[in-house]
Amino acid sequence: MDHQVINIPDVSLDVLYEDSFLAAIVKPAGVLVSGNKFKTIANALSYHLTKSGQGDACLPQPVHRLDFGTSGVLLCGKTQSSIRKLNKMFENKRMLKSYFAITAGQMPPSGCIDTPIDNKEALSYFEVIQRIESKKYHCLNLVKLNPKTGRRHQLRKHLASINHPVLGDQAYGLKHISSKAKGLHLHSYSLEFIHPYTDEKISLVAPIPKRFKKWFPQKAY
Repeated sequence: MDHQVINIPDVSLDVLYEDSFLAAIVKPAGVLVSGNKFKTIANALSYHLTKSGQGDACLPQPVHRLDFGTSGVLLCGKTQSSIRKLNKMFENKRMLKSYFAITAGQMPPSGCIDTPIDNKEALSYFEVIQRIESKKYHCLNLVKLNPKTGRRHQLRKHLASINHPVLGDQAYGLKHISSKAKGLHLHSYSLEFIHPYTDEKISLVAPIPKRFKKWFPQKAY
């Protein structure tokens, strides 16, 4: 008797939250959220989540983007209606997002970057949580970021625009600042929103990855 071999994407996903309508997972760095490749978060979700019992249940889908090199909280819809509702909540800025990044060069303690991206309004707030000296980079900053808009590569472009690129950013790193560090040091740390079906406040936090603790081991994130 032949046994059918099921080809499952080799992606390790930790589930932060799950119910009949939606789920949140921790996206590992170095994996695409979606696209033409087999090894994507979108293709792996159904093997890590319980199928919804709702009438309009569908294959779970991510409802926002995280870059290939970015880790952290990723929200997914499990029904057709929840996917629509969650997409609308992102569009209407009803999701409170925070990120951590490690940046190069001595940054101001806090500030707002409002440089337009692709001729569209873009707004990011930043706060330097901790700073360390570095021979290679002059200094490194542990930065908390709160994007108020969701443009493509917004945080990376905004930080590069003020000459403090994300450590390890091969696309937007500056020539005079080496960006050869292993991995992009950008992490989607938390996501808060009101559940579209239960009206419950959902607060999700993805643990800080090891690549951050190499530089800032003692910091209580």
